[in-house]
Amino acid sequence: MSDTQSEITMRLIVEIEWPGGCHGLCRVLPVEPPLHALGVIASQSVMITPSLRHVELFTMRGLVTVLWHHVPAGREARPAAIVACGGAMGGLLGPADGLYQGLGDVWAERGVPVLRVSYRRPNDMDACCLDVAAAVQLAADSGAQRVVVMGHSFGGAVAVRVAVVMDEVVGAVTFATQSAGCEVAPGLRGRPLLLFHGDNDEILPLDSSRIVAAMAGHGDVEVCAGDGHLLAKSGPKMWDRLEGWLPEVLGLN
Repeated sequence: MSDTQSEITMRLIVEIEWPGGCHGLCRVLPVEPPLHALGVIASQSVMITPSLRHVELFTMRGLVTVLWHHVPAGREARPAAIVACGGAMGGLLGPADGLYQGLGDVWAERGVPVLRVSYRRPNDMDACCLDVAAAVQLAADSGAQRVVVMGHSFGGAVAVRVAVVMDEVVGAVTFATQSAGCEVAPGLRGRPLLLFHGDNDEILPLDSSRIVAAMAGHGDVEVCAGDGHLLAKSGPKMWDRLEGWLPEVLGLN
């Protein structure tokens, strides 16, 4: 962790009722920076490989673990980052038999660090959002000006919510997302949203992603034909789509 923390803040999003009974979302006053809100009492890290760091953030409410793919020595670091999170049971590999690991290996070599987050309390929406927001701040403190957040299943809602409340987040990617928790999606305000979903999902139907895109008012829903919740058959399809999508959203073109 950096000894100095940037002036990053999350912004509270609330639903308000306008005259005439209409509802909408409103940005209100900033709240405290994520790492401060997390209440980190101690941290430690170790380099697993020359470019992969295992970070532990100790709090009174649990342990946040981050696998941080750093830009290798001698490579030019770009002012961007990817932050990825798992589902309601946690996890660090992501869908498609380790998509997040592959993204970390490849994008760090391209100069873009990847931070994979393991939650303190999986399935606790507020806690998980704070954990991921703290990882976004870690990336920003290390030089990232544009961050994409991605999440699988329950983590799709986490990714959307963090993208809404943090200005550093320029886009969100979801994999087999739930729609619950994404009611704030209009707050993305047009920021890119990419949603992958299998049409044979045994846990969350394809319509979940379509609902999220509808709530956001935009978003590209990529249907993974014949695939289930773990999207195990769709790794190459998702990889190819991200190869075209990420450089543009991260401002690398």
